[in-house]
Amino acid sequence: MREAIELEAGGRMVRVSSPSKVYFPERGLTKLDVVQYFLAVGDGILGALRERPTTLERWPGGVFEGAKLSTRQDNRGDAFYQKRIPKGAPDYVETATVAFPSGRTADEVCPTEVAVVAWAANLGTLTFHPWPVRRPDAEHPDQLRIDLDPQPGTDYSDAVVVAHEARALLQELGMDGFPKTSGGRGMHLYVPVRPEWDFVQARRAVIAFGRALARRMPDQVTVDWWKEERGERIFIDFNQMARDRTIASAYSVRPRPRATVSAPLAWDEVNDARPEDFDITTMPARFAAVGDLHAGVAEVAYSLEPLLELAARDEKDHGLGDLPYPPEYPKMPGEPLRVQPSRRATFD
Repeated sequence: MREAIELEAGGRMVRVSSPSKVYFPERGLTKLDVVQYFLAVGDGILGALRERPTTLERWPGGVFEGAKLSTRQDNRGDAFYQKRIPKGAPDYVETATVAFPSGRTADEVCPTEVAVVAWAANLGTLTFHPWPVRRPDAEHPDQLRIDLDPQPGTDYSDAVVVAHEARALLQELGMDGFPKTSGGRGMHLYVPVRPEWDFVQARRAVIAFGRALARRMPDQVTVDWWKEERGERIFIDFNQMARDRTIASAYSVRPRPRATVSAPLAWDEVNDARPEDFDITTMPARFAAVGDLHAGVAEVAYSLEPLLELAARDEKDHGLGDLPYPPEYPKMPGEPLRVQPSRRATFD
């Protein structure tokens, strides 16, 4: 295994240890390949992360067969989420303080330059999970992130159909979204908003949006939180807008054998694009050719009022209030019983 090398990253030299360590055996891709990929798309990944508290998804042993990610229930995995700045971080790695649903706080990595991305990649970070807030105001999201999550029996092509109708609905509300592949089977739409509403309101807005979309496409879209109710539909995962829930940033590498990446798309290429088209070997040339297709996310900010008005009408006219939070959350005001439908009789 080669000795450590140094790479230039935005005017800084960043050390890469064990650069020849294989991270993606199926492709023969190494740690050095991963770091160089992030540098090649540096302006794009930094645009997605700049000034945002960011959880690092670290795979220090690479993505080998049988490797798994540690969870809250089982911390014996080969990879893990780093929610606090690692000890020994260079002084140019800045932080932002965030509050978790439990009330505890943490100083998370807050990227301000591409050297921070390269440093994190050297630690085995493949996927960056930025909060939908910026450091100056960590209580008020400036992005709605709409996660189009294919359920069993559906795939990316189904998410594409839903994405177009989602955009049409956004435009009717005076808004627009920026699409990207998730790097897996799904799609994400980013909707930039003014940071004037809190996490509860932002989540409520996404619920209202999901319900409106489900009314338009009842056989294709669901906001049912319980898997047993979703069927073969695209799930609008509204809880991705809950505090401390994040999705993979644009340009993040996904821990899949092909080393796919989450790729920003133009709307006119959504139909023909496929998640497997974008990986760490193909994305640098694409980025050089088309630039950062999500740069516009930082150039506009919409009001959340149209969606909050829709939420208010749902509640007044249809009795549709809140939906369940993730299981690790404390009981939230107005939240319905957090029990799956097939077990509710036990609690009645």
